[in-house]
Amino acid sequence: MTSLDEALDLSDWRRRVAELYAAVRDHVDAAEGHALWRAGRDELFRTHPQSPLPPDDPMRETGVPYWPYDPALRFEVALEAAPEQNLEIPTSSDGTIRMHRVGAVTLLGASVAVWWLDQYAGGLFVPLRDGTAGAETYGAGRYLLDTAKGADLGGTATSLIIDLNFAYHPSCRYNPRWECPLAPEGNRIEPTVRAGERLTA
Repeated sequence: MTSLDEALDLSDWRRRVAELYAAVRDHVDAAEGHALWRAGRDELFRTHPQSPLPPDDPMRETGVPYWPYDPALRFEVALEAAPEQNLEIPTSSDGTIRMHRVGAVTLLGASVAVWWLDQYAGGLFVPLRDGTAGAETYGAGRYLLDTAKGADLGGTATSLIIDLNFAYHPSCRYNPRWECPLAPEGNRIEPTVRAGERLTA
């Protein structure tokens, strides 16, 4: 059972993540926004009670490793129609999370499903497992968009901004106490995305 202190800490974590993404959206220069995001995320990972990093993890000091920012990997993509699909996907802790497909986007020539989470806090969700998974990035994939947690770079009524430089590992990559949905079949692509968070520097 979650204690009051834990609940307040988690609320503060989500609030600060949402504020960080809002600050990124305000930046005209995408690379500068990315640098702000990295610095803010490293600060949260280093100091916040809800950090997924264990207390003795060296990344609290070094920061999380990323590939250098590549402006060619930032896209505004149309939200395309896709067949309806309800899915219960496994999590890292043997649970399941329910979601349904609301559309798709095209990234690097591949169709990638866009989901709506039917539980938790709701919201749009776009995980991605690319050709680096299991070697250079977490084997279960990374996240590009998770509006339930405020991880949203913007868009319009018919499009989304997807910047692959902002791909990040779910919290379960660092600590098994976190429950994370894994990238399902419609979110697995063959191209390698050497952008965003990586396993090692």
